[in-house]
Amino acid sequence: MERAVLVGAPPKSQPAEVTEEHLQELERLADTAGVEVLDSFVQRLDHPHPKFFIGEGKAEELKQFVAEHDATLILFDDELSPAQGRNLERVVGTRIMDRAELILDIFATRARTSEARAQVELAQLQYMRPRLTRMWSHLSRSRSGPGMRGPGETQLETDRRLVDHRIARLKGELEHIARQRHTQRKSREGQLRASLVGYTNAGKSSILRKMSGTEVFVEDRLFATLDPTTRAIDVGEGSEVLLTDTVGFIRKLPHHLVASFRATLEEAAEADLLLHTIDASHHAWEEQLEVVREVLSDLELRERPTVLVFNKTDRLTHDEEQALRERTFPEPSIFVNTIEEGGLEPLRELLHEAVRKVRPDVRLTLSSTQGGLLAEIYRDGEVLEREDHGTEIHLRARLPSASLGRLKSRGVKVYGG
Repeated sequence: MERAVLVGAPPKSQPAEVTEEHLQELERLADTAGVEVLDSFVQRLDHPHPKFFIGEGKAEELKQFVAEHDATLILFDDELSPAQGRNLERVVGTRIMDRAELILDIFATRARTSEARAQVELAQLQYMRPRLTRMWSHLSRSRSGPGMRGPGETQLETDRRLVDHRIARLKGELEHIARQRHTQRKSREGQLRASLVGYTNAGKSSILRKMSGTEVFVEDRLFATLDPTTRAIDVGEGSEVLLTDTVGFIRKLPHHLVASFRATLEEAAEADLLLHTIDASHHAWEEQLEVVREVLSDLELRERPTVLVFNKTDRLTHDEEQALRERTFPEPSIFVNTIEEGGLEPLRELLHEAVRKVRPDVRLTLSSTQGGLLAEIYRDGEVLEREDHGTEIHLRARLPSASLGRLKSRGVKVYGG
């Protein structure tokens, strides 16, 4: 098992409790990756040191700690430049990883489907490419004389070509998957689609499992879910919603990872409703809320209809929950939990009301000769009642607004909606 030292180098303006929270989260990431944490170091900076990110004195202090405690890894809470990582490894004498690389490593071990594995590999290669020089630095001693290139440099050039080729291939594979997803979504048009989004470990998978009554992997660790999982949810009166659990977000999420997971996150982009799930019992839920909002903005999803779903209310006192309910937010909000009987009823009621708005309950009258339109109604909507009266067919159905518009233009009488 790796034995690690954590390093935080926040700006001096950052409150001490925020710094502590960030390091605690880094420790949870380390635990998720199977790394033993020995200790943590903090150095407050006016600005990062261009050579080491931290100061030279702190780098020497780390070198001494590594030697005395046989540490095998140093984990930085901030992303290091390739040069900073290379310089630190030379001084300290052990492997350096930053938060971004650690998150990528966790994703790599947790990817299950071919799509998730391709997305993670693409992010890793894009992260690794500018750092190949550092990875081959141990071969620099193989140079054989003036004007002669050592095997490390030759191998470096070869590796860059191989990495570029693999990146291009992975992008092609993911574009193909994205097209397949688009086709699948087209086949589900007419059904209300909602996506659970939120900070990692907010309880999204638990909500999906409880509401669907099906097995969905749940674990009290960061990034338990990477692949989107969609289930049909019965929300009452014969109405169904397609509910999708998406990958959790986290502060300082690597840019390459967000970019490579765009195909997966398109499930959220195509959703009629985003359910921004928040762990209401977490002491830093407000910061987590803002992190998710920032990522949603990066994905151009901030304008998507959104409801704040404050989860884990069973862990709050009555006064804490009441204070939360009395706050006002830009988005509508509901309060749920997966433990207490009826704890998810507010969410079920919300989804039922959303179905009624997206697929209104209407009555239709059409001629028995309009077989094509009748087939279209059955295909696009949900027929609740049917009565045949001579040459007329009377239906009660739930249909998307777009379908209703087409039917009206082709002579079908529509009442309600």
